[in-house]
Amino acid sequence: MLPPELPPLPALTRAEAELIDRYLDVVDLLGRINPARPGDTYRGLRAAQALVGRATALRTALELMHKRGESELHAPTLARALRVLDGERRTTRVTVPPEPGG
Repeated sequence: MLPPELPPLPALTRAEAELIDRYLDVVDLLGRINPARPGDTYRGLRAAQALVGRATALRTALELMHKRGESELHAPTLARALRVLDGERRTTRVTVPPEPGG
């Protein structure tokens, strides 16, 4: 059985797509570093080391948008793209999980 088909990504500029991709890269690494989540220190260390490069790439994506005159983030469109790319689940790994039984 095939998995359900994902909704199509909204139309994004190349710079917006780069921003979304780099943002999710950073979110994924922060999720691995989150001390409120189970894991080992080595995994967190490796993610923290990679975070520097990914944060730089995120900054570069935003700089490119600014240089191209894309001075405003179109939040509803970008939020739709994040949802299609599983951003809601991925960002929950950055937050503090609820207390057990709470």
